[in-house]
Amino acid sequence: MFIHQGKTRTAKHNLQIASLLSFVAGIVNVAGFLAVAKLTTNVTGHFAFFVDEVFKLKFWEGFIYFLYIFFFFLGSFSSSFLVEVISRKNENYVYIIPTSIECLILILIAVFGGGLVIENPNLIAFSLLFAMGLQNSLVTRISNATVRTTHLTGLFTDLGIELSQLFFYREDETRKKLITSVKLRLTIISFFFIGGIIGGIFYSGIGLHVLLIGSASLILGIIYDNIKLKINLLRKKYRH
Repeated sequence: MFIHQGKTRTAKHNLQIASLLSFVAGIVNVAGFLAVAKLTTNVTGHFAFFVDEVFKLKFWEGFIYFLYIFFFFLGSFSSSFLVEVISRKNENYVYIIPTSIECLILILIAVFGGGLVIENPNLIAFSLLFAMGLQNSLVTRISNATVRTTHLTGLFTDLGIELSQLFFYREDETRKKLITSVKLRLTIISFFFIGGIIGGIFYSGIGLHVLLIGSASLILGIIYDNIKLKINLLRKKYRH
């Protein structure tokens, strides 16, 4: 799921990581919005609000929206930087530190976010946007830009294009690639939707503690991949 990169990566691996990370993003999206009434998984809307506030000469409000954009960018930059550093030592573990940082952020917001909602709601938004920037950059890098999990605009665009192409391309190889891609898009959309529903349902009862479901999912994903990696290494060892 996480460990396979380049030529060793298959459609199955992309489906697995898409399912997990889009589910987490769906939870973060709904929980963040219900907590602070801000988008916490993408920055498209924030850019529009940033421009609007600047034109109204409300520079402080505009600066806040700029920070939303910046923290998503910072998360993306940090994730890619860490991947580059770690890949030079051991490619099998490039995903662990960025994913662990994301887990830690979700846990901290889950535990301390209740107080921050009143005292400093922007800190919650900054933190969740940073975490989603981390996630989006990591999955984009691992999947060679095949999978993105934190927002749906591009997904629905790609899905519309690929579904329309199915009416015109008859070659078996091309249709197989299109169907695989459509399946991936639908998986991401479905799990984002499922994560959002779970986030909404549980938020009404436990508030931001619902983010613990997302962090637990990521931890299970890390454990699963580590077990799988160790099994594969043992198999290679005994073959030789």
